[in-house]
Amino acid sequence: MSTEQSDPDAPAPRRKYVRAVGPRLKKLLYVVFALVALLGANSVYLVSITATEAATEQTYQNYFYQYMFLTHLVLGLLLVVPFVIFGALHIKAAWRRPNRRAVRIGLALFGVSVALLVSGLLLMRVGAFDLKAPALRSTVYWIHVGCPLAAAWLYWLHRLAGPRIKWRIGLAYACVVLAICVSMVFMHASDPRKWNQVGPAEGEQYFFPSLARTATGNFIPAKSMMMDQYCMQCHPDARHDWFHSVHHFSSFNNPAYLASVREARQVLLKRDGNVQGSRFCAGCHDPVPFFSGAFDDPDFDDVKHPTAQAGITCTVCHSINHINSNRGNSDFTIDEPIHYPFAFSDNAALQWVNRQLVKAKPSFHKKMFLKPLHKTAEFCGTCHKVHLPEELNNYKFLRAQNHYDSFLLSGVSGGGARSFYYPKKAEKNCNDCHMPLHASNDFGAQYFRDAKELSVHSHMFPSANTGVAYWRFRDELPYHQRYLEGVARVDVFGVRDGGTIDGKLTAPLRPNVPALKRGEKYLLETVIRTMKLGHHFTQGTVDSNEIWLDVTVTSGDRLIGRSGAIDDTGQVDPWSHFVNVFLLDRHGNRIDRRNAGDIFVALYNHQIPPGAGQVVQYELRVPDDVSAPVTVEVKLKYRKFDKRYVDYIAANSRKGDLPFGDYKPGSGKPYRNDLPVVTIASDRVTFAVEGIDGDSSNADSPIIAWQRWNDYGIGMFLKGKAALRQATVAFGEVEKHGRYDGPLNLARTHFREGLIDEAVDALKRASQHRDPPAPPWTMAWLSGMVNRQQLHFAEAAASFRSVLEDDTQERRRRGFDFSRDYIVINLLGQTLFDMAKQKRGDAKKTEREQLLRESVAAFEKTLGVDVENVEAHYNLALLYGELGDAAKVKEHQSLHAKYKPDENARDRAVAAARKKYPAANRAAEAIVIYPLNHKADE
Repeated sequence: MSTEQSDPDAPAPRRKYVRAVGPRLKKLLYVVFALVALLGANSVYLVSITATEAATEQTYQNYFYQYMFLTHLVLGLLLVVPFVIFGALHIKAAWRRPNRRAVRIGLALFGVSVALLVSGLLLMRVGAFDLKAPALRSTVYWIHVGCPLAAAWLYWLHRLAGPRIKWRIGLAYACVVLAICVSMVFMHASDPRKWNQVGPAEGEQYFFPSLARTATGNFIPAKSMMMDQYCMQCHPDARHDWFHSVHHFSSFNNPAYLASVREARQVLLKRDGNVQGSRFCAGCHDPVPFFSGAFDDPDFDDVKHPTAQAGITCTVCHSINHINSNRGNSDFTIDEPIHYPFAFSDNAALQWVNRQLVKAKPSFHKKMFLKPLHKTAEFCGTCHKVHLPEELNNYKFLRAQNHYDSFLLSGVSGGGARSFYYPKKAEKNCNDCHMPLHASNDFGAQYFRDAKELSVHSHMFPSANTGVAYWRFRDELPYHQRYLEGVARVDVFGVRDGGTIDGKLTAPLRPNVPALKRGEKYLLETVIRTMKLGHHFTQGTVDSNEIWLDVTVTSGDRLIGRSGAIDDTGQVDPWSHFVNVFLLDRHGNRIDRRNAGDIFVALYNHQIPPGAGQVVQYELRVPDDVSAPVTVEVKLKYRKFDKRYVDYIAANSRKGDLPFGDYKPGSGKPYRNDLPVVTIASDRVTFAVEGIDGDSSNADSPIIAWQRWNDYGIGMFLKGKAALRQATVAFGEVEKHGRYDGPLNLARTHFREGLIDEAVDALKRASQHRDPPAPPWTMAWLSGMVNRQQLHFAEAAASFRSVLEDDTQERRRRGFDFSRDYIVINLLGQTLFDMAKQKRGDAKKTEREQLLRESVAAFEKTLGVDVENVEAHYNLALLYGELGDAAKVKEHQSLHAKYKPDENARDRAVAAARKKYPAANRAAEAIVIYPLNHKADE
């Protein structure tokens, strides 16, 4: 495009064109060139920052950058009209010029320029032009990036094909563009945003004993963490889910948490003169008042304070930028996020501009609020792995809930080499289960995996907390109830004569069942098997979660046996079988009100590992006078909180607290536990009775026969030595069905019994299976255990290394990685230590020290996964003693003493509890036979 004046020596067509363009377009052309210069310089600046980020993997975008991007949009919009007008008139005037090559290149240049402008407008995502499909947005983006290069090249060709190029003008133009660009880069100040940095230790004065830190060590303004309405502008579906989630109701807006933390703060204030010990809770539960500095006030209004009802907000969760360690207890670093211009403006127009900036340039927004760590199990583990610090319990370190390690060491995650079952493909993080996809048109919606529609991950985080859902949003209750479907299954597996575990076993039941005899006692063998969860069932608040087996035995219309009934007050029969942990304080009292500071020891732990079975046994006496077949129905039931806890919540509520469910706090009225009871699984069997007619037919069990035997065997194996004989019989039946699980689990059982030769034989039989083959990692682990027991340490070490280090096609295909299975890592470390002990004398000193250092490396690797591992610290203290490092010996001795359980204190508390709670005392035995008519027996 020419800026030349009329030249009398120019050819006639050229003079005619110049006269046609004349002064009418000259000023417009200057405007276009000026805008292009500014826009070009601005674009070079933006590209330079983007390129620098890509090269350094640091974030250089800052507030100035956002204003420069806004300038980019404004300049682009200002350029549209003058450029189109000039281009149209220029084409009209030059259309018939004889230099057809210049005309054709000019047309191409105009087309590319229009594509550049149109793609820019589309990337602004305004109204009906909001491109939803990620692939389409990506295509348009690269068109917008590529068009300037194509336009520059075409302009060069256009000038070469047309009038001569005025180099001085072009060079001056380039210098102006470069100067503008350099000035923008200078004003940017090049201060990279640091991710993955541990916050300064100075922040501990505000946040300890919570392990959380802020990036600066200072407080974060509450308004920066309470921007949920702002998030809703672009993410309405995600915000809707979050609003109805338990994460939203994690703080003082949760009546259950409110009651417990109030008591904790009162106890700490009386004991310590401050409430700082309750920071332990706040890092995860109360982040907004905590990180803004309001939480430490003993007079903090936990109802009316602006931050009290915030919960875990969108901004809090997405502003975490580093996981400091694997200790849990909110050991993360959180930073005040940088927002786009006008994010806090009350002006509607400026808010609209802010939204369009985010939509047009979402990369910084995404980098600020969605980091790779958010997609990891370690991120969830910062709050779902907990220990009780001395500052809270005035005692010592105690491990509490631990979803993270349970998941890490499971077969479901593909991280545990010792599991009984493995999925076809590993679940690599918590989000796959607890953030399921659903269709959405949210700004961040994508075509995840093989999805055929735009979707987002649910931010309702479905799980097992039906209690808060019932109290706050009953319409959302079915969402959580549906999530519980398939979590576990129940199997009425068999029946034993005589009512003892040594009686003759008839199993598996169905379609054929034995006929019972009137007046006789039987032992009902029922099995609970965990299915679609990657951690222990249940984890979390195991002291107040109420999961139990409800067993009903009828003969016709007559009830002849019951366990697990709920009485008129809402209390579940305490003699029932509960899948929970019966926690005690140091005086042997049950922890019954989420009083975490008093937790001391467990009387029993009935949690079920992922992919494992639990056998529950019931004594049934068939009455002499039954007149119909006997039907046994077993249901696995769940209620979020038990009666004692909800009574406590109601009794300690205050006038002015938010209502929960239909209960008005502070009313002083008793509260019947009306929380919903969910049946997770059930099974039913009808027995004929000798001498009595009636329909006793049963459909076949939907569970595969070998699995029924295997699940029963696993349940008996997990009971310990008292039931290993029954486990051996069950695994023998599995082997008869042609499954490798039979001999493989027999090897486990024989090893536990000390029958090493039998374990070796079982492993050999397991290795012969080909369809399917035994998991080589489990085989290697067990082989290492056996070799170690036989003092074949070199072979044992090779087996453990095979578990941890082998990189096979099957492992890659299924997503399995056992390199962090710290149980196996510790076994390797112990084996190397034992090998070192065999190297005696000066001649073997070098070899001995090498083995000692390899053993040290193994245990240090364990601490990289579980920094509080008692076994690792114990062995490291011994190893460093052998190596002569006194400082390291002292360090690990101290840490071992810190993390080691206090066994003597445990004995006293357990003894007191056994006298105080007879039903729990029975449930704590290795072999428990639950009575179906315990009242009559008493």
